[in-house]
Amino acid sequence: MERIRNIQPIDKTALLQAKQQWDAIAKPLGSLGRFEDMIQQLAGIQGTADLTISQRTVVVLCADHGVVREGVSQCGSEVTAICAQAIASGTSNINALADTFGAQVLAVDMGISQDLSCPGLLDRKIAYGTQDFTTGMAMTEEQAVHCIRTGMDLVRDLKVQGCQLVLTGEMGIGNTTSASALAAVLLDCDPALVTGRGAGLPAEQLTRKIAVIRQAIAANREQLHTPLSLLSALGGFEIAGMTGIFLGGAYYRIPVVVDGVISAAAAAIAYRMQPLCRDYLLASHASGEPAGTGLLRLIGLQPVLYAGMRLGEGTGAVMLLPLLDGALALYRNAHRFDDLPMERYVGYK
Repeated sequence: MERIRNIQPIDKTALLQAKQQWDAIAKPLGSLGRFEDMIQQLAGIQGTADLTISQRTVVVLCADHGVVREGVSQCGSEVTAICAQAIASGTSNINALADTFGAQVLAVDMGISQDLSCPGLLDRKIAYGTQDFTTGMAMTEEQAVHCIRTGMDLVRDLKVQGCQLVLTGEMGIGNTTSASALAAVLLDCDPALVTGRGAGLPAEQLTRKIAVIRQAIAANREQLHTPLSLLSALGGFEIAGMTGIFLGGAYYRIPVVVDGVISAAAAAIAYRMQPLCRDYLLASHASGEPAGTGLLRLIGLQPVLYAGMRLGEGTGAVMLLPLLDGALALYRNAHRFDDLPMERYVGYK
């Protein structure tokens, strides 16, 4: 965990240079709003105002959850394996979007409950799913640390391969239950306020899901006092791996896009472990799951898409790409005040 302690702030000089480049464009100052902020942030992360994000990869971490046996999901754990194989073979929802917006997809087995023979699936299995956290911890702290290290190593390897932007995704039946449990503790609120229908639960099953989360928090009450112990008690292998990806992005100075509520829960844990990692994160959208916005607010992130998305797999994160590309096109190519017979705009507060 030494790498986490050695995370450094972003380059404020490069960020300021990017702001000066925005202000030189012939338009009202700050008129692209959050997109100007995001481009400046990317410059600070990359350490140059001449930034690029043409090489980008969606990392989809896949794992199963023992709590599924408590009846909190519309389908069984076997669906995780089916969907993971589809992602690895290039035929799932995230692949269609990634192909359209110029991103690679990397599927990773962090803890699927069965062994899969699939050439495109990277094997980083910690165990065959987590334990049922209604009676104890979902995983040991040693397993959680292993997941975090694995996530950080994935970012390291991607950087060596030339990746300039990482987008987070996940696949794991039952993981909205885990994310909602984490959110209830992180936001210090009743689980009913942060628990949604996931893939589409009927009302009576949603009530059951909330009761299960309350039971899990009560069963693990003594294990919820540090970010690592909280992650171990209520998390999943894919959530812990994403925590490592967010921390790895900060350590290896690669921007990472936060996807939906599962991703936001992992980002919140990473932020609690090392607050400096926040400046390396971009929030794509406000999840349709009720915990999503609160978790982003906890971290201090502001999403740009409010579309009620809750598909997962990194689909919301990838939807940010054409917007970033558009902002970069203006940043690089739009006409400048120096090229036109007009005075610069003045900023007022």
